[in-house]
Amino acid sequence: MAKLFEPYTIKDITFKNRIVMAPMCMYQSDLEDGHVRDWHRVHYPTRAVGQVGLIIIEATAVQPAGRISAQDLGIWDDAHIEGLADIVRLMKQHGAKTGIQLAHAGRKATVEGPIQAPSAIAFNDKYQTPVEMSKEEIKETVQAFKDGAVRAKKAGFDVIELHAAHGYLINQFLSPLTNKRSDEYGGSSENRYRLLREVIDAVNEVWDGPLFVRISAHDYAEGGMDPEQYVEMAQWMKEQGVDLVDVSSGAVVPAQIPVFPGYQVPFAETIKHRTPIATGAVGLITSPLHAEEILQNNRADMIFLARELLRDPYWAYTASRELGVSIDVPEPYTRGWV
Repeated sequence: MAKLFEPYTIKDITFKNRIVMAPMCMYQSDLEDGHVRDWHRVHYPTRAVGQVGLIIIEATAVQPAGRISAQDLGIWDDAHIEGLADIVRLMKQHGAKTGIQLAHAGRKATVEGPIQAPSAIAFNDKYQTPVEMSKEEIKETVQAFKDGAVRAKKAGFDVIELHAAHGYLINQFLSPLTNKRSDEYGGSSENRYRLLREVIDAVNEVWDGPLFVRISAHDYAEGGMDPEQYVEMAQWMKEQGVDLVDVSSGAVVPAQIPVFPGYQVPFAETIKHRTPIATGAVGLITSPLHAEEILQNNRADMIFLARELLRDPYWAYTASRELGVSIDVPEPYTRGWV
């Protein structure tokens, strides 16, 4: 069998294949309250019908001020649990495992009111200047991630992913380009990692399922982070019980990024072989043969697809035909898939 369709087990969760739907913001929580809408109830289960093994829903804010936009999903209130549980139920009906990405946008939040960051530096002239977080505010944010994990568990998710990438709050602490603090949360790599360490520890107190962390392995800017530096941090994540690092890159500062199919795969490969920790490969992976090559050559453990699953919700079926694999077929689709 093609490795793409081999089951993969983390802790007590077995994914039926190595295909993951990466988190993608939908901006459809249109009442600015962070609640699930009918769009989410259609969008995510459709990919489950399409036989994706793991579906990780979009960046879901642990605090109102941490939303990327006012239309983001939220998990800062118990009132959010019911809607999230609803889409979990719908996805699981079709055999998919389910994940949620817990997030805080930091200085890249575009909501009204004050926004927070490790240091008072705006992303660019189109963003507002954030307020440098106090230690008490850091403590409150760590607690918010922990509370979000409790709600994610109540909603029935199988996987939690912590969003430490793409220039959002945790990423801002990790990178020396955005973290200019002089206290125990800034300076050395150990200090810049401290917020993520505290978040992981807090989540682990209430969560015993698979735990992923998404990172931006390369800042593409002088003086910034690169894959070699993230090897050290990935080792710390492994020691803390993180199961998989979802390896993306960029967006912590404005930068020119050379993009091409698989451009981030070498970053996942470096971290996987130097840590070792399981990794997910993401970044313009569209071809089933390309996905299979990554897995067969042990460059990553799971394949994260994003925009390709917007174009083709049934990409798993497409891949099965190209790779000559027989997969489960939803009964109503038998006439079309067989």
